[in-house]
Amino acid sequence: MKLFEFRNFFFDRLEGVYPEEEILALFRVVMEEVPGYKAYEITLRRDEVLSDGTLDELLKITARLKAEEPVQYIFGHATFMGRVFEVDENTLIPRQETEELVAWITEETPDAELNILDIGTGTGCIAISLAAALTRAEVYAIDISSKTLEIAQKNASSNHVDVRFMQRDILKTTSLNDLFKASKDQRFDVIVSNPPYVRDLEKQEIKNNVLKHEPSQALFVSDRDPLIFYRKISELAYQNLSPGGKLFFEINQYLGQETKDLVASFGFSEVVLRKDLSGNDRMIKAIK
Repeated sequence: MKLFEFRNFFFDRLEGVYPEEEILALFRVVMEEVPGYKAYEITLRRDEVLSDGTLDELLKITARLKAEEPVQYIFGHATFMGRVFEVDENTLIPRQETEELVAWITEETPDAELNILDIGTGTGCIAISLAAALTRAEVYAIDISSKTLEIAQKNASSNHVDVRFMQRDILKTTSLNDLFKASKDQRFDVIVSNPPYVRDLEKQEIKNNVLKHEPSQALFVSDRDPLIFYRKISELAYQNLSPGGKLFFEINQYLGQETKDLVASFGFSEVVLRKDLSGNDRMIKAIK
């Protein structure tokens, strides 16, 4: 099969599963990952006959995409803030909105000798990106899943930064100031979290490639208490942030004001709600 013939097959198989623009983007990713062709080379090589081995791999990938498996899981990595992160079914795939959160934190945080804590680290993308940008900071990260932390540790190593990881269920945590040190006087200057925030009632809005494949415990909360993580983390953060310390959250776009009011109720001197590039309420900054 020639390359252009496979392209036609690829588009035909995925039609109706993804929008046309997304199919094109997926095709370019697959071409770069498997035969190693950049987008501009695809047209130049359109009449090239694909080897049996390459074609077999491409057909298997097409079938997985048709089953709506995320392309990042198929190839085992995703890009975040210009860095490559290993991902698998135990980790959420890093997203652009979270890049915006990290950019906001680095804008608001001096490159000084600070203690930074990432709660619910997942792939480690937030903690690792902050460690790379704020080279004088000590960065710590916790997550409930040991399997997820294994991936995060690999990502820290491959991105050549030092992050201290610990397994911990934040909802069962009573204090943050003795997590990583024997003494009980540790304070954090920045605490950040992108916790589960999608309500069960919003599942109908979620694409199948997310709903069927990404870890539900990292995504969803009950309709009964959708701000459970924000309440717990805000309480702990106010107790354990240093004076003037900052708390950052990624939030549910539909609960922006409710989340802001909740965070403010713990006594923070300033709480700011910020929209993402799509115009949705997406981030909060609170100052102790």
